Amino acid sequence: MEGEKETKEKLLKSAKAEFMEKGYAAASLRSICKNAGVTTGALYFFFKDKEDLFESLVKEPFQNILSMMEEHYNLEAEQIEENEDYAVAEDIETSDDFTSSVNAIKFLYAHYDEMNLLIVKSQGSKFSNCLDELVRITEKHYARLSEIICKKKNMPNVDERVIHWISHVQIEAFAYLLTHVDSEEKAEKILPHIMKYLTGGWYKLYDFI
Repeated sequence: MEGEKETKEKLLKSAKAEFMEKGYAAASLRSICKNAGVTTGALYFFFKDKEDLFESLVKEPFQNILSMMEEHYNLEAEQIEENEDYAVAEDIETSDDFTSSVNAIKFLYAHYDEMNLLIVKSQGSKFSNCLDELVRITEKHYARLSEIICKKKNMPNVDERVIHWISHVQIEAFAYLLTHVDSEEKAEKILPHIMKYLTGGWYKLYDFI
């Protein structure tokens, strides 16, 4: 007799396929149960509703991404606060920023389906604004970073709308890779070019270049 663990795994596998094909809004619980070979009663034994089922697939990897970002951003801000001579990294591919970006790429591609569900298939769910949340965290970080740098250089603060735009560009760059580049290996080859572009623009704001 099939155990509860196996039944739940079948439902999650079927749900992932359904959400990937149709998106959250159009996905059918009936189809998910049919393809999993279980009754709707079995589904409701494990999950409250479609939202709960979708969340079971994407919540953990999304929370991990948030934690990775917060950890990196806090460390970067602390380093710049302590460093009187904030300067351009001579080699972007050996910088802490680049290492963190590579680690992010590795994580994103290790959870490729779940990340694509979040980015392009979550409309109608409570995760539909997940990119906005990533932008919000990034904007908060860059505003803090910019304030530190401007204070050190005795220059006016950068307009908050510019900081907001930069934050969008950075998050969209990673979203683009995940949704348009089909392998981690290819993404890592493109990443240095993206990083050089993003960091070059950031440094130029403070006349480092």
